[in-house]
Amino acid sequence: MVKPNATPETRSVRLLKVGEQVRHLISELLTRQMVHDEVLTARTISITEVRMSPDLRHATVFVKPLLGADEDVVLKALRTHTAYFQKEVAGKLRRKYAAKIKFLADESFDEASRIEALLSSPQVRRDLESEPDEA
Repeated sequence: MVKPNATPETRSVRLLKVGEQVRHLISELLTRQMVHDEVLTARTISITEVRMSPDLRHATVFVKPLLGADEDVVLKALRTHTAYFQKEVAGKLRRKYAAKIKFLADESFDEASRIEALLSSPQVRRDLESEPDEA
């Protein structure tokens, strides 16, 4: 049986706390330009979310460059320095196991924009305005 994807409501508080700690550490490393990479220092990158696996051995880091520019280049640079991020996070969190970090592009903003465009289309507005009142 396939296990459904965990939502923030179904994940444990511990997973959420550790995910937030990892997110803050990676954001701090990028903000303070501790990673010596021209691509990463030249761009503003948002770490939107970190999802931890239930055993805390894997961290999926969702990133979005400012304005979504050069997303592929930024992801490649982040993936190049994955070992550095893993070492720094493991050293500061002091967990039993060092989490393997995987960087992915955050598509939630694009999806939200697509839904907003659909809801503001003339056909949908017409349908929403012509709905009969419930009485």
